[in-house]
Amino acid sequence: MDVIEYLMTGDPAIRWQVMRDLTDASPDDVAAERAKVATEGWGARMLAEQGEDGLWDGGTYRPGWVDESRPFFDAWTATHFSLQSLVEYGLDPDSPEARRAVTLVRDNARWEYNGELYFEGEAEPCINGIALVTGAYFGQEAGGIVDTLLATQHEDGGWNCWEEDPATPGSFHSTICALEGLWAWEQARGATDAARDARRRGEEYLLERHLFRRKSDGTIPDPRITMISVPWRWFYDVLRGLEYMRVARPERDPRCAEAVELVRGKRLGNGLFPFENHHEGPMLFAMDGEHDGFPSRWATLRALRVLRWWGGG
Repeated sequence: MDVIEYLMTGDPAIRWQVMRDLTDASPDDVAAERAKVATEGWGARMLAEQGEDGLWDGGTYRPGWVDESRPFFDAWTATHFSLQSLVEYGLDPDSPEARRAVTLVRDNARWEYNGELYFEGEAEPCINGIALVTGAYFGQEAGGIVDTLLATQHEDGGWNCWEEDPATPGSFHSTICALEGLWAWEQARGATDAARDARRRGEEYLLERHLFRRKSDGTIPDPRITMISVPWRWFYDVLRGLEYMRVARPERDPRCAEAVELVRGKRLGNGLFPFENHHEGPMLFAMDGEHDGFPSRWATLRALRVLRWWGGG
């Protein structure tokens, strides 16, 4: 079985993207496969987990069972990350299943942090960036989040959820989330000059660091950003950075070259790419076939379309 055949034995969320990005299937065939995300596999299972109140696991960012008096930990079961997953799966935003789910969120989900409705956003750029992607993808009014992101950008062009002082350095993690949000919103609704400038400054933040190195001395700040993770959640890794550049900077900036070769070097003998770094936290369900230390359809799909964009396979 070759790599494409193997990928096509996976979930509909994988299959339709393989057809679109790696095999150049016809738009009608791609759309037919994409439609299955709402009714089969991971997409259907995620939709089934939504409560009648519009929430997943009883909460917006943190699940309803969390004891707020105890130390913080990441959980992936609440509404915010469930919506992120549906975007990654490629749920058709015009499907009745998507319209129902997102309308319930729009009307009912409020942030634990500030009590605002979901698509009005909260404070942290990593959270706001993901929410803005979701709003853009599902056609919701989320322009206020753009304003918040512009107001929280740091002087070096990055964003940082842990440091509010704009004079402090940005963070890879926060920056990629903010960039993805600004790019998605620009594609859906257009952008002001200020928003476009902020996005370009954020891209330069990553490119000046060759997508995984410190600007100051060229060292790698955390080896985990060189490892492929599935799914990304709010975390940055070099493949996520390249996936962003593939769509936002298709002209292939040479400062991406080292990162591309790092990813290319991860290809296994069978042509697949590994799932290297699992982000710990409770999940609603595990994605079949996606396990730490093993070949991953998600990682392979994403790596192959980056390499196809860059050239050389």
